[in-house]
Amino acid sequence: MTSEQHTVAASLRVGGQDDDLEKRLDEELTAFNTAAADGAVTEPLSVRVTDEAGDLAGGLTAWTWGTLCSVDMLWVRDDQRHSGWGGRLMRAAEAEAVRRGCTDMIVSTYSFQAPRFYPTLGFRERARIPGVPGGHEDVYFHKRLPPPKDETADGHPV
Repeated sequence: MTSEQHTVAASLRVGGQDDDLEKRLDEELTAFNTAAADGAVTEPLSVRVTDEAGDLAGGLTAWTWGTLCSVDMLWVRDDQRHSGWGGRLMRAAEAEAVRRGCTDMIVSTYSFQAPRFYPTLGFRERARIPGVPGGHEDVYFHKRLPPPKDETADGHPV
């Protein structure tokens, strides 16, 4: 075989939301990533808080993949902010991630959102990427998770 690339006749289309494309890309990348990560499977994780009336007061969505937990979204309703729900949501997600065998947790936030919040939970800033509208940055955080409570740091039972 030569080093030439064989090109298939194809067309390129640019558009807006494409649910079929998103589903297919997710399937293809999940299969590729699972194979590259020795069979580690991505599992969704969510934490929800509701008020006395049953209305959503806050929530968190994330995923775990082998030993990694990544927080996608964290939100607390305006009237519930600064009442500790953000920390409780994150601690609940962290506990579940540890239960699932995760050793690391990552999250990003915009510079106008909560970059001072995550260090209070033990996260370390790892990167700032400029280019967010309004002159803001995307701020990336990482935290090494503790071993499960019934194990020591080297995996031995307590």
